[in-house]
Formats: sequence, C-alpha cells, structure tokens
Amino acid sequence: MEIEEVAAKTPRPSSRRLSTRPSVLEHGSPQAGLRLGLKPTQLNAAVVFLQSLYKAFVETDASLLEINPFITTTDDKLFALDAKVTFDDNALFRHPAIKALRDTAEEDPLEVEASKYALNYIKLDGSIACMVNGAGLAMATMDIIQYAGGSPANFLDVGGGATQEQIEHALRSCSPMPTSGHLHQHLRRHPARRPAGHRVVAARKLHVTVPSSCASKAPTSRKAGRF
Repeated sequence: MEIEEVAAKTPRPSSRRLSTRPSVLEHGSPQAGLRLGLKPTQLNAAVVFLQSLYKAFVETDASLLEINPFITTTDDKLFALDAKVTFDDNALFRHPAIKALRDTAEEDPLEVEASKYALNYIKLDGSIACMVNGAGLAMATMDIIQYAGGSPANFLDVGGGATQEQIEHALRSCSPMPTSGHLHQHLRRHPARRPAGHRVVAARKLHVTVPSSCASKAPTSRKAGRF
C-alpha cells in the first residue's frame, strides 16, 4: 500500500487522529479502532496495539513510527507486517542499544564522515555546493539557488560558532563532488564571526579551486571579504 496514493485518491481514510494524552489514549483507543474499520471482536487487540505503539514512540524518542502494512486476518487477529522507524539524533545518547544498530555501510560515506564533526550534511544531485550556518538559512539558500535556475549539490549546515576543524571538513565534504561546478557559502549574524576567518584558512589549506562565492552578514564581514 502506497500511503501517498491512498491520500490522493481517498484522503479521508488517511486522516485518523487520536490524542496522545494517556487518559484519552486509554479510553479513546476503542473508538479509534472502530474509525479504522475494525470489528468489535478486534477492539481489545487494537487497544493493546495502539497503546504499545504510543509507548514505543515516546520511550525511544522516535520522530517517526510508521506501520505499513497493518493487516487483519480471517480469524480477526491484527498484525504489523512492516514498520519504518526514525529516531531523534539528539536523543540517541539515551538509547545506546538503538545507537549500536546503526549500519554506516548503508549510508553515504560523505554523510557519515560529516556526522563525526557534528555537521548536518545531505548529498544532492545539483552542481552548486553549499556551506551555510543554520538549517533554516541553508534551506532558504537552496530555494534561492533553485529559483535562480541552479541546483544545489548538497545541504550542509555547519551550525553557529563552527571551529576551524569543522569548517575544513565542511569544505572537504563539498570538494569531492564531481558535479560541483561552484561553491557557495552563506553565513550570517554573530555566529559567522569565527567561521569568517576559518573558511579563509581552510580554503587555502585545502587548495579550493572551484569558483566560489560567499555571502556573510556579521560584525567581521569586511574580513570575510578576503575570501
């Protein structure tokens, strides 16, 4: 079952809300089961299932817990045949057993390397590599590049107050891309003070040769202009 297809053709069945307050969840699960089209004989199992689902979501600090497909059998039993679960990266320190399940072989090597230096990096298929401080600004920068007819080669948020080492690895993450014909850096406000100098040193150290542009709005914007 493709949820996108279901939502497009029959949007109403895909919208089922249930309060996550424990008291409401306990008493509202049977009604939720009925709204899902379950039989009265299946409600007890549905209550256990929905409450367990919520408990697992909260206790593991999950950001997504999707059951698809969720089926019923001819003898009225309920089964979750498959699931997709994502977890809040910032809460993984509370769940070492979950963290140990990470398989870096299934991830992009550049993204794995960037995560070691607290860099938020996602590889894309465009031709303009981006290094930005702040996720919101990074998204806006990518939108502007797309609006102007270009295409971003990556999402890269170095965060506020990035160190020299982080800036070097950020630039290194951009440089291996064979499709990157341009490097754009966009850093704003106070956190850009230190990166302004760091990126100059890093660019010289790594011998950045691709055409580059830099937008910087900070107390040291003039120094950043040396780049």
